[in-house]
Amino acid sequence: MKKYCLTLDLIDDEELITEYEAHHQNIWPEIKDSITSSGITNMEIYRLGTRLCMLIEANNDFTFSKKAAMDADNQKVQEWEDLMWKYQQPIKGALAGEKWVLMDKIFQL
Repeated sequence: MKKYCLTLDLIDDEELITEYEAHHQNIWPEIKDSITSSGITNMEIYRLGTRLCMLIEANNDFTFSKKAAMDADNQKVQEWEDLMWKYQQPIKGALAGEKWVLMDKIFQL
């Protein structure tokens, strides 16, 4: 099993943050299907202020490039991502067009 941690920032607006969290209480079925069909077995998102942290557990066949290719061909995923970008903003140091940024693991007990 593979594990990943990614980060992203939300726009600093309480109304938008509330809307963002509401969307995640009832994600579209097509989004859930796209996540699980890519090999992701568990996904959790945490928030502190405007900072988000996404934890992913995936099977050994999962790759981010495979997930990106699947997402590019999925109109519902593109619609969801466009909607989510209303609430999100890149973190400092993100590449142009990059949303979620993979974090480096620096410690494990």
